[in-house]
Amino acid sequence: MPKDPEADKLKDELQAAIKKIQETHTPCQDQSFEDLTSSAGNAPKCGLSIRKPCKGHLNKVNSVHFAGDSRHLVSGSLDGKLIIWDIYTGNKTSIIPLRSAWVMSCAFSPSGNFVASGGMDNQCTIHDCNNRDATGAAKIARELIGYEGFLSSMRFLNDDNIITGSGDTMVIHWDTTNGKKVNQYFGHSGDVATMSLAEDQNTLLTGSVDRTIKLWDLRDNKCQQTFWGHNADVNCVYMLGNGFTFGTGSEDRTARLWDIRSDQQLAKYDPPNGKSGFTSCILSKSGRYIICGADDNGIHVWDTLKTNHVGCLSGHDNRITSLALTPNGIAMASCSWDTKVQVWGL
Repeated sequence: MPKDPEADKLKDELQAAIKKIQETHTPCQDQSFEDLTSSAGNAPKCGLSIRKPCKGHLNKVNSVHFAGDSRHLVSGSLDGKLIIWDIYTGNKTSIIPLRSAWVMSCAFSPSGNFVASGGMDNQCTIHDCNNRDATGAAKIARELIGYEGFLSSMRFLNDDNIITGSGDTMVIHWDTTNGKKVNQYFGHSGDVATMSLAEDQNTLLTGSVDRTIKLWDLRDNKCQQTFWGHNADVNCVYMLGNGFTFGTGSEDRTARLWDIRSDQQLAKYDPPNGKSGFTSCILSKSGRYIICGADDNGIHVWDTLKTNHVGCLSGHDNRITSLALTPNGIAMASCSWDTKVQVWGL
């Protein structure tokens, strides 16, 4: 069969492009994200304000997470307590004393029946909110041990299954009914710092101090994609409800928007002062805003399409450590080293 010079040329160009991406992790784009979205109208004004200040912690608060009912919130603090809040009233519904005060992460099960926490004690402790002791605190239902590093992140799939990330580079799926590992996911070369589950619970995103984000398929237990681009620790990752788009925040002082289908970064968001490292991030329910907590005590907001900074929410006096969005998208919670938990709404 005679050679086709044009086909050979295209093949060589394609192989060169693939080699460039593999060597430099630089995506190929025929048009910029800003050009593609230039015709989009401006986003509505972000009118978030503090609706319920939740006061009760006595030390730095490191993590917040909502239950599936969009009403109950759990927060974990270095005062050695988990507090469950009713955000409609701002009142505490339960205070759970912990065996270790070094809490780094906490999570609510979607049903609201269980809360989990972990940190420098190198274990994940699960409390049953429906089974309380004489003081009214939720009893321990299960302790998951076997880590060689701190617990940095965790998310329930349901009441019987939880996924954890830790400082020993591991991501583990646990059966909480018997305390045994269902699966273990290997791939990161540094501490796993953050995770986010897709709404259909088929895929999981993890971010690490190795500067990468990995996409895992929980059905075949494999890493499907690895995303490069950040120049420092990836502190936070958040999957949008469509299951294809996610946001990240990093110590490299940038937030970024990514697309799983195109296997690349779509947009980058810089703080106005260029000096803010990002500790936490969420995307609004519509995806039009990316919201990031920073070490400059502010919560920064960008229009994801226009990529412009549209405001900074003030309400904390120290480093923001965690942000959480209600499943219905109508409210947001933040926590900080200033000991405060704030609930924000329109």
